[in-house]
Amino acid sequence: MALLSKKDTNLILDPLADNNPITIQVLGICSALAITAELQASVVMAISVLFVLGVGNVVISLLRNIIPTKIRIIVQLIVVATLVIIVDQVLKAFAYELSKTLSVFVGLIITNCIIMGRFEAFALGNGPWKAFLDGIGNSLGYGVILIIVGFFRELLGSGTLFGIQVMGDPVTKTGLYSTGYENNGFMIIPPAALIVVGIIIWVQRSKNRALIEEN
Repeated sequence: MALLSKKDTNLILDPLADNNPITIQVLGICSALAITAELQASVVMAISVLFVLGVGNVVISLLRNIIPTKIRIIVQLIVVATLVIIVDQVLKAFAYELSKTLSVFVGLIITNCIIMGRFEAFALGNGPWKAFLDGIGNSLGYGVILIIVGFFRELLGSGTLFGIQVMGDPVTKTGLYSTGYENNGFMIIPPAALIVVGIIIWVQRSKNRALIEEN
């Protein structure tokens, strides 16, 4: 017997492509613009959301039958805030410099539309196992886009990956001239992330014409 049914598998695979939370649902765009100038920050944010959404979906699913309807949003915020605090404290303990780079953006996971959306749309109406798979699928779909954007922004913006020089030599000044890879500054600013996301959306819709909205 297969470990995962076809429906369970789709819960993980659909958000990676045809129902991606960033490129299809257009959620979580803020963090895609803000923290993807460095690949390392993109990877850590992706892992953080994976933990928060995976665990959070399970907790909300377990509580779904006892949460009063009038306070369900408050309960969801408490759950996600608790998980975000755990992530923030772990980062400060084991990756302090990176935690300073991410700074306020880790805290803003609390208001990430993807997380609250999955709590409302899925976890409140399904069992813990399906809620877990849904959380993993959507967070992976979110993380894949973050990592792709972070890869191209850091590579083309700084000539580095994970801070290691991979394009040319580090820039050195010799009189009036510069040698090595020199960033023009564009790929570091947030609009560059929007352009990269736009290219991903274009490629995705070119491969699957069914995703193109009809006027």
